[in-house]
Amino acid sequence: MSDPRPVLVVTSLHDPTADVVISELHDRDVPVVRLDSGDFPASLSVEAEITEHGLRGRLHTPSRTADLANVRALYYRRPSGFAFPHLDEQDARFALTQARYGLGGVLASLPGCLYVNHPHRIGDAEFKPAGLATAAGAGFLLPPTLITSSPDAAREFIKAHGSIIYKPLYNPVYRVDGVSSVVKVAEVSADDIDDGIGGTAHLFQERVPKAADVRVTVIGGDVFCVRIDSDLLDWRTDYSQLAYTPVEAPPGIRPAIHRYMNRFKLVFGAFDFAVGEDGRWWFLECNPSGQWHWLEEETGLPMCAALADLLERKP
Repeated sequence: MSDPRPVLVVTSLHDPTADVVISELHDRDVPVVRLDSGDFPASLSVEAEITEHGLRGRLHTPSRTADLANVRALYYRRPSGFAFPHLDEQDARFALTQARYGLGGVLASLPGCLYVNHPHRIGDAEFKPAGLATAAGAGFLLPPTLITSSPDAAREFIKAHGSIIYKPLYNPVYRVDGVSSVVKVAEVSADDIDDGIGGTAHLFQERVPKAADVRVTVIGGDVFCVRIDSDLLDWRTDYSQLAYTPVEAPPGIRPAIHRYMNRFKLVFGAFDFAVGEDGRWWFLECNPSGQWHWLEEETGLPMCAALADLLERKP
């Protein structure tokens, strides 16, 4: 007899990666309830009761209903934010916080549910200082890194370490001439630093002379390593120039990955490494909600099947 418990997929309306996972689950006769938390309360409603036996109740979408006490797994993939455009600013701010801590709190408290990943753990792992400090403690090689709002500290760091990269600590989307853009990784010199640095926090990191990049996608107990060859400082700026090769991780990388994942209580992670000219892997970051499906299309690695296995909760 098949397991009737559904998998919740919490994502935005247009998410091709979620689409392929849902298709795989459907092929396995695993019930799925897809929702975007940003649809609350217009087309998404919740009724949750806290009892002596824990949380119970229902979540309703236009086409599905989920029993909150019997959700098998939850796949959390960048849902859109809550919005209340019909309210004035003050009422909208109140409604948004109630939705976040109400519906968001319910989705984060499902009994017996496997989270891929838990939204609170995603939030913890998205802080770059915490990720870098955890990576160092896990045993990864890290380039010298400075986080500062001091122009003098930035100049001194650049003079001490030579070739330096500037990276945003978090990358919000900018609209430039109507096109979505992000702040790019760039090499900087001491002459580039002015008093504007004092306006907020910035991350500077020594540039690793690299032979290639590696994206490591961790899905439960599966670890998929793909070497990415290009001549780009940041390979994400032009996918047409990339060449992909599945590779094995050198000794020490997998144990460090598992220590990192355990520290943040993650079951999915997209790790980026720079491969130095001497072959050593240097940790750059781990995205707890990173993209992965294009790598399966390029390499044939069975990532979708691994993720469906995880969500299905196969033994």
